[in-house]
Amino acid sequence: MQKKHPFYDSYFYFASGNGSNAENIVRYFSDSDDIVVSLIISNKRDAYVHERARHLGIPPSFTFSKPEFDDGLLVLDTLREYNIDFIVLAGFLLKLSQPLLDSYPERIVNIHPALLPRHGGKGMYGDRVHRAVVDSGDKESGITIHYVNENYDEGSIIYQATCEVNKEDTPDDIARKVHVLEYTHYPRVVEEVVKIASGESQIKISSTFVIPFAAVRNW
Repeated sequence: MQKKHPFYDSYFYFASGNGSNAENIVRYFSDSDDIVVSLIISNKRDAYVHERARHLGIPPSFTFSKPEFDDGLLVLDTLREYNIDFIVLAGFLLKLSQPLLDSYPERIVNIHPALLPRHGGKGMYGDRVHRAVVDSGDKESGITIHYVNENYDEGSIIYQATCEVNKEDTPDDIARKVHVLEYTHYPRVVEEVVKIASGESQIKISSTFVIPFAAVRNW
């Protein structure tokens, strides 16, 4: 039987918001025989990512409350129901519960819109990050793809990509540059990390190599 790795994707709070990274990942894997986006989980019923999921033909779509995310057991039951092996965050602001972390060691990845360890931690997301880059006078910014642990933005770094920051750049200018990096690199790094996790890749992605909540299941 062919092995597939379906994702359940998220953008801001487990797919709490617009969901553009989620859609980008879905489209990237739309013709893949190995990786398939299979469901959407959010903590907001009105998150636009649910509408994106419907348009993209991903019928399973779930919403959980913050207390349910904090407890983690109901979310974990849903993942097990769908035989999920791997989780990819694309802008989820809540800490993941210990039951989720314990069930998916080094199988949960996230993307942060800056070069960690700079401008990370609780409350650092979206325009707040890009404003901090401007206020700090940084000459570059970028993205960091990293494993998720019990602390905000402190998991081992998998991959980073950089962009130049000019002295006249505004936070919106930096956001546009960072979004290009997100759309370009996140899906293909996810693909390689999934292959590594399943033992199908010979490539070792290290924390020093520089160049979205999805999930993976067995069919």
